Amino acid sequence: MKFLTATDRYIFRLVMLPLLATLAIAASLLLLEKMLNLFDFVAAEGGPVSVVWRMLANLLPEYLSLGIPIGLLLGILLAFRRLATSSELDIFRAVGMSYFRLLRVPFMLAIALAAINFAIVGFIQPSSRYLYEELRFELRSGAFGAKVRVGEFNNVGKNLTVRIDESRNNGNALSGLFVFAQSNSGQTIAVTAEQGQFLRTDDPDTILLRLQKGTLVHYAPSYKSPRVLSFTSHDIPIPLPKIENFRTRGGKDREYLITELVQIGGDAQKPLVERDRAWANFHFRLVEVAMMLLLPLLALALAVPPKRSTSALGVFLSIVMVVTYHKINEYAEGVGGMGIVDPFIALWLPFLLFAALILWMYHIIAHVPGGQPIGALEVFATKSGKWVKSIFRFGRKSRLATIGMPAPSAET
Repeated sequence: MKFLTATDRYIFRLVMLPLLATLAIAASLLLLEKMLNLFDFVAAEGGPVSVVWRMLANLLPEYLSLGIPIGLLLGILLAFRRLATSSELDIFRAVGMSYFRLLRVPFMLAIALAAINFAIVGFIQPSSRYLYEELRFELRSGAFGAKVRVGEFNNVGKNLTVRIDESRNNGNALSGLFVFAQSNSGQTIAVTAEQGQFLRTDDPDTILLRLQKGTLVHYAPSYKSPRVLSFTSHDIPIPLPKIENFRTRGGKDREYLITELVQIGGDAQKPLVERDRAWANFHFRLVEVAMMLLLPLLALALAVPPKRSTSALGVFLSIVMVVTYHKINEYAEGVGGMGIVDPFIALWLPFLLFAALILWMYHIIAHVPGGQPIGALEVFATKSGKWVKSIFRFGRKSRLATIGMPAPSAET
């Protein structure tokens, strides 16, 4: 920080506070929204609560890759908006500091965060996404334990049904049990017991259900009548279903590392569709990172409101532009992956158009005296606001007139 001037350090402090706050809020909102769905999913699959936190941790890189550009944009925009509304920006300009000079620190932050985001989308996010999908697979396959729901008939193992009325002590004390088993030869066993407990065995593929104080009914096709047995303690071995191994990483394009996408795209032995999808995803990641280098110019162009105005239209418009560009890239990735348009053209053409728009907006604000790149929108927003206020003011005048009070004049 020694090579930075006092002005640079001041701008750095102004940018970092809203940047970190925006990043934290964006990541928290995305995680909270996903957390509710994951809790429902894990509860429905009968998995432990700790799996939710592991799944959220694996989703964090994906949400950071979305939150970092928005945090960078709003951090720079809010910092320069504060400078503009407090007239400090006019002072910097009066002493000969250009807009590009004032953007030195924001560009440093943009380059650093773009490098971090490249590492996330290129190497960290594919691995974490694969681990997330693996946890979902293990939940569905029962790798975290037998899924036995209280008060329901549960299929545990092959041809085995269990029902438990009540579970206490974290599942170690069961009561009101019913067990029904059927063999391939037609023999059936129905058991009711007052208490029970699941126990481990030396065989990892088998668990033991120990029942206490119950009745067993055994029937076979050769029996004239079922056999009934009362017992004090009875053990039923339950073979666990075999769990399939999860697929290898790379089942989806976003699970490939960015270097692997290059290898797949350049492999002439791969099908053309697979190569197009790999190149489309590769260019999608690159343009998302390259777009971050343009955000300081966009933030400055939208941060400076007209003189004697505190309009926040630029803040709203900045978010709309970034989200819209992201959606266009997603659509372009799909078009390029299907081979309709070359992936390079499909992804980089919107980037060039977006870059040209940002450079034009920066030129207007920085080199045109009194220029406002969104001046027409500001005028439209101002007129719309006055029109809305006039509607409510008209309603207020009517109410005052009904009670015989004079309406306030414009001077008051």
